Amino acid sequence: MRIIQNRRRFMAGLAAGTVGIVATPRLACAEPEPETTSVRLGRWVGGAYCWESLYLAGELLRAGGMTDVQYVQGNQKYFDSSEWIAAGETDFDFNMPPMHIRSVEAGVPVKILAGVHSGCWELRANDRVNSVADLKGKRVGVWAMNDHPQVFLQLLINYVGLDPNHDVEWVVGVQENGSLMQNFIDGKVDAFLVDTSQYSEVRNKKVGHTVFSNLIDRPWSQYFCCMLAGRTDYVDRYPVATKRVLRAILQAVEFCVSNPKSAARAVVDRGFLPSYDVALTTLQNTGHDRWREYDAEDSVRFYALRLLETGMIKSSPQEIIVKGTDFHFFEEIKRELKT
Repeated sequence: MRIIQNRRRFMAGLAAGTVGIVATPRLACAEPEPETTSVRLGRWVGGAYCWESLYLAGELLRAGGMTDVQYVQGNQKYFDSSEWIAAGETDFDFNMPPMHIRSVEAGVPVKILAGVHSGCWELRANDRVNSVADLKGKRVGVWAMNDHPQVFLQLLINYVGLDPNHDVEWVVGVQENGSLMQNFIDGKVDAFLVDTSQYSEVRNKKVGHTVFSNLIDRPWSQYFCCMLAGRTDYVDRYPVATKRVLRAILQAVEFCVSNPKSAARAVVDRGFLPSYDVALTTLQNTGHDRWREYDAEDSVRFYALRLLETGMIKSSPQEIIVKGTDFHFFEEIKRELKT
């Protein structure tokens, strides 16, 4: 009974709070039936707070005829969800553009489909570091090498003229129990990257100071931080289903913008995330309202150029765009949901 009530409250909140959500039945009826009613979306142990729109999309998909919506607990031996879609465990992946681009470069059959939001990271540092350039010779804490936060930091460091392989010392810590933060407090590292789930804690405890934010600091703030990619086989075989998945996610994004308190409550009530306060803080500190105005192709181009400059890929940005993107669904949905 609790699940039924939660679902009714969730759907009522969507209908009341989201611009364009009431158009879902009309849009769905105007399209052919989806070629499949199944889709596998990812979820992390303990939740990924910046994935809230992905978690909220499931109810919309079921209401629109996608009856078998699975949230797959990805293989936790992988440090990054890009590995899940590469292994065929999920059909769609939320991730930073660099990870999608590296997958395309590596020959993984994926297509980058849309941008979702901007801003997920702050670089916190001690008093010895007042800019990214000041990281030269310093110790930088990361959860793991070669996952999306560490790759992003490499690009950020390279952008200011430093060599990420030689000019900083990478200190790997375990993410559990906030050990990166504790390493910083204990003086074992000079800087570490904080995601939205930790914003309230580091600010309340005054743990270091913010050196960089990709929600605010240009040029990074001008591009998508999280983008959606789909398995090429799924996108090619099931274009109607693909469009419904993407539309549901973007409508959930609209709900996150228009009614963040209800959105945060919904993901917690549905068991996707443990903390309402952190879920709400995440929505308040990410640019979910920018998906209509930002250029998804330009975001791929920007990050592909940064990856090329650091030697992480060999393909040109245009080669990546031609080989590994398909934004026509995104542009169609932008027009459909235009207010």
